[in-house]
Amino acid sequence: MVPMRVGGIVVDPRSQVPVVVLRGLAEPRLYLPIFIGGLEATSIATVLADVDLPRPMTHDLMASLVRTLGSTVERITVTRLVEGTFYAEVTLVDAEDNVYHVDARPSDSIALALRVSAPIFVAREVIAEAGALADPETLEGAGEGGEGEVEAAAPPAPDAPTDLVEGDGPSALVDGQDVRLEDLEPGSFGKYKM
Repeated sequence: MVPMRVGGIVVDPRSQVPVVVLRGLAEPRLYLPIFIGGLEATSIATVLADVDLPRPMTHDLMASLVRTLGSTVERITVTRLVEGTFYAEVTLVDAEDNVYHVDARPSDSIALALRVSAPIFVAREVIAEAGALADPETLEGAGEGGEGEVEAAAPPAPDAPTDLVEGDGPSALVDGQDVRLEDLEPGSFGKYKM
């Protein structure tokens, strides 16, 4: 499993569909774009922007239910990619230390993880198939019209950390530096063309 964080939400300029961009913790150039729905993008964006809403959204309710029942979200994991669809699971631990793996969409899982400060992981197979590495010029030029090269992602190094270190909280999951779709080449997404 590869530890990731939310790098940001962008909108595909062609389809106008929101995309959550996950970024590698050990390798900041590593990114994984996942197309998501508008409601889920709004839910994630409210956490990223630290917006307080007068009433709880669906993912706020989910987080509240988990806490009320004495459970914790141990992690969320993007587990596989099948015919262009990403799958995820939420790992819950209840008050008696029973562990549950709940099937979920990545967008819902990420929105929940941000609310409960749970780490985000992606299976190495998913990274190998849909992840990419941005060159440093692309990262530095994000949002400034920089033209950067993107290469296919290699599997992370065997010695790369697989868990978050102590002190990694929500601020470690969100750094505000994102890879913007308009700065990427059309071939950046491999067979998942836009």
